Amino acid sequence: MATDIKALGDQIVGLTLLEAKALADYLKETHGIEAAAGGAVVMAAAAAAPVEEKTEFDVILAEIDPAKKMAILKEVRAITGLGLAEAKKVVETANSVIKEAAPKADAEALKKKLEELGAKVTLK
Repeated sequence: MATDIKALGDQIVGLTLLEAKALADYLKETHGIEAAAGGAVVMAAAAAAPVEEKTEFDVILAEIDPAKKMAILKEVRAITGLGLAEAKKVVETANSVIKEAAPKADAEALKKKLEELGAKVTLK
């Protein structure tokens, strides 16, 4: 361990309660560093988990325009590979999953195509 780190650690351990409180206040106000519940010093920004962007989506057929049911049915059959009866059931059932874990670009393309045909589609 580097001698300057060891010396700093020894200085922190040797602080009185009032000095430790003053140090904690200084670190919080000046540098945004706060003591964790266990007493370890943690940066506030580091405590927040990084947000990961979602890359796969389920394409969900929320509802359809009944007047355009046949066109939507044909497209759902092309997307899913289902037979006529199965695809009809999917189209007639609200919030049916058309495609699971599709890459973002594919999911958005399917959504656009189905919406052009008269469907309401959500990505989750």
